[in-house]
Amino acid sequence: MTVLPLGLSKATFRGALIAASFLLPAAAAHAATPAVAIINAQIFDGTGAAPYKGVLVAQDGRIVDVGPKAKPPKGAQVIDAKGEAVVPGFFDVHTHWTPAGAPAITPKIADAYLASGVTTVNDFHQQPESFAPRRQWLSTLTAPHVNFVARVSTPGGHGADWADEATTRWVNTPEAAKAAIEGLAPYKPDAIKAFTDGWRYGSSPDNTSMDGWTLKALTDAAHKLNLKVLSHTVTVERGAVAASSGVDIIAHSLQDEPIDAETVARLKANGTFYAPTLAVYEPVKPGQKPPADADSPRAKLAVQKFGYALANVKTLKDAGVPIALGTDAGMPGTPHGASTLREMELLVQAGLSPSEALIAGTATSARAMNLLADRGTLEKGKRADFVLIAGQPWTTITDIRKVDRVFIDGKAVFGSGSTRSPANDKPTMPVLKAKGPLIDDFERADGRTSLDTLRLSDFDGGRDRSVEVLQTIDRGDGDHVLSVAAKMAQKPEPDAGVLLPLSRGSVEPVDASAFKGVTFELRGDGGPYVVTINSASGSWAATVSADKTWAKVTVPFTDFKRSGRGEGAWTGTDLLEVGVSGSRPAGRKLWFELDDVTFY
Repeated sequence: MTVLPLGLSKATFRGALIAASFLLPAAAAHAATPAVAIINAQIFDGTGAAPYKGVLVAQDGRIVDVGPKAKPPKGAQVIDAKGEAVVPGFFDVHTHWTPAGAPAITPKIADAYLASGVTTVNDFHQQPESFAPRRQWLSTLTAPHVNFVARVSTPGGHGADWADEATTRWVNTPEAAKAAIEGLAPYKPDAIKAFTDGWRYGSSPDNTSMDGWTLKALTDAAHKLNLKVLSHTVTVERGAVAASSGVDIIAHSLQDEPIDAETVARLKANGTFYAPTLAVYEPVKPGQKPPADADSPRAKLAVQKFGYALANVKTLKDAGVPIALGTDAGMPGTPHGASTLREMELLVQAGLSPSEALIAGTATSARAMNLLADRGTLEKGKRADFVLIAGQPWTTITDIRKVDRVFIDGKAVFGSGSTRSPANDKPTMPVLKAKGPLIDDFERADGRTSLDTLRLSDFDGGRDRSVEVLQTIDRGDGDHVLSVAAKMAQKPEPDAGVLLPLSRGSVEPVDASAFKGVTFELRGDGGPYVVTINSASGSWAATVSADKTWAKVTVPFTDFKRSGRGEGAWTGTDLLEVGVSGSRPAGRKLWFELDDVTFY
């Protein structure tokens, strides 16, 4: 590929102009820039039209001209793409922006998506408190557009198994579902994820699944706010419930049995999109060795379910149900970026043509999220998110791996001529100075700390979890304290407690190196308690005790010992949360009261 000047000297572009979500069109904030013209390319525009040789012109973040008769304007940077294809940027509607999908840090995750031509993703992983700081941070990175999805589940359901209601709202009735959506609205989510199926994959008792009338109330409330609802639904029976309840996108495979005609008809009548996340279910993923226990019932079941998943994609596609692209990237064995490309290959394996798979990963995914007017096809006026590929993926789907250049908002973000934000080389958000010494005196009645962060319940994960209640109570003299009461789950080493974020959403690290430790007042049931400091480089803990008499507890930073979460040495410059918790034998109760948590 060659880059040629036309009229003016060759322009240079900064590739870090990335919007954090479709609500934040960063390109609009910049002055007019010279146009970029892609010439001599085979253009696959995602509309369903046959590829054609033509020219694409982008300026100020938008496609200003495209077609076989389009011409580069005077002063444009001209990129000769002879022998290459231009396709819309890929859109993954189901990801978890988490290190489990490797690489380990957020900017590296952004790099992985861009290297695969993925220009928009839905992130299902973050607590709403973190949406605003994450959006701001992403606006400083070279990264894809990120839509933040707020999560709702049942109290015993999947999604509620590893975090409190700050991350996943728990609902059991239509009234609670409506209230949950209203409570999430101030965070400006880009969509809602409903965990329709029971804990994990529909094989647990019914009390882990969301009933149809609650799901219907949830979708109705979300739709009033123009929010799409994506559903964790993996069984054919629950797929019919999801469709009848108005879910917009089923974001997993229906994989327990062949789909029946009645369920297909319900999905089609509702206009439900289907994003089967085949990449996360593939029994042996690319680069993996076959399991040593390939003949075990578990391994055979995985193969059988994947067979159902593939067949059901074909059945739904043939019936006219629109197929979108989702991967569940960020889950183990499902890497960011590469899984999006693998998903298109698997869609072809399921029975889509290469062209249909490309459209699933571009136009249909954009349409599923009500973003087709903005992106997903290469048409005049749309966002200039596109990928140059050294091949013809509409003929040979594996050519999607031959990504040469990637553009977001008309700026080169990967490949020759691209630039990368310096923020992409930093593992965390910019560090904040601790506002302390006071962290929380529990005088606010709205559940927020003295730092204006949302207190978090901290308990063991899983389907059976310790039950705890956090509330502020009057100490007797008008001074308020936090009361923590819990019943331990029936499991080894259950625990319960509270976490006090040092920044909103626990995502901006805080430098507390000017202090020597943590102090607070505590009384409790006499058992040991654990004081925890979570940081960007790991977790640290110290054990303290307290009886029914109030006592001041002082824990120097030097007393905190490394625990099993994360890696790194103590610096005091990247703290995220301070917490107090306790563990008691299974089935027993725990209580403590806490006041005036400060650095000293």
